[in-house]
Amino acid sequence: MKMMSGKVAAVAALLLAQHVAWAADNVDEAREALQTQDDDVTQEKNLEEVFQAAEKQYSLLPSGQMSLNFSANYNYYRDDRIDIAFDEDSGGISRFRIEQDAQHAFSSALSFDYGIWNNLTFNTRLPVSYKYDTEKDVSQAALGDVSFSLRYQPFPVRPGAMNTTLYTTLSTPTGDSPYEINVREEVSSGSGYYSLGGGISVSKVIDPVVLFGSAGYTMAFDINGLNQRRGNSTLREVQPGDSLNFSMGLAYALSYEVSLSASYQQSYNFDTRFIFQDSDGIRDVNSEDSTSSVVNTSLGLRSSKNRIINLSFGFGLTEDSPDVLLGISMPIDFTGLKPGV
Repeated sequence: MKMMSGKVAAVAALLLAQHVAWAADNVDEAREALQTQDDDVTQEKNLEEVFQAAEKQYSLLPSGQMSLNFSANYNYYRDDRIDIAFDEDSGGISRFRIEQDAQHAFSSALSFDYGIWNNLTFNTRLPVSYKYDTEKDVSQAALGDVSFSLRYQPFPVRPGAMNTTLYTTLSTPTGDSPYEINVREEVSSGSGYYSLGGGISVSKVIDPVVLFGSAGYTMAFDINGLNQRRGNSTLREVQPGDSLNFSMGLAYALSYEVSLSASYQQSYNFDTRFIFQDSDGIRDVNSEDSTSSVVNTSLGLRSSKNRIINLSFGFGLTEDSPDVLLGISMPIDFTGLKPGV
């Protein structure tokens, strides 16, 4: 029985949203620039990456074998923002309003795995998303950020011992960049920049419970040569902040057909630097550091010998997290990708 043998998912990095308030005449353009971070993380690190199929991460594919998995997710953001501006002459408030915004994000992805060695697996993920922003009344379906990763087990799996997996992931900006779209009329489907992350995942079997956790670091690369209008200024460069993340959780096998999992993820995102150009020259706008926390639960249902369908539900604990996360993932079997074929 796979759930009893410790083949339980580790949790990937969750890079979540940044909501930052800006003062005086920089409010509009700075808020719009930082608001794109909410779009980025929804697509780049969605629920499927947070909680994958329960037997996948700690049971790497044998050399030469392949597998294909499908996932679909729904994320919901709800946000209230204060837009305030001051009159330079009198010092009084010239504008004060509360903006209510909600964003619905539907995404699906195909994830392909190939066993290079018995202890080294290559993975690529192809996401497609549909987003609807209630404030802008704008919707868009587009390709997201394609990612490539490697998972490596340095030590053989031994009964009763700690199972260790090292991983690294490269994310590419194939989706619509939030720094190149028309922010008033479009929504992004990608982060707009390359990122490279790595970390370690561990699991421990205490039959019939499996404990698991992970920790990682993601480095984001700068974006140059931009020419995006933001209010009265032009966005020229973005220096995204790196992030730290960790997670922990457990899985419990109720029977051969049914299992339950629960996990907690937290990430710390360093500040992002935006470089604008206007009539007064070059100026910098920095976001604040942010922390995101998410709780996830998953129900695993075995529909056949080699198929487990995972239904996931999660919710955010901080302002920088999605309010609701729903997901489903399952393997796709066809000739040539089935184990043992």
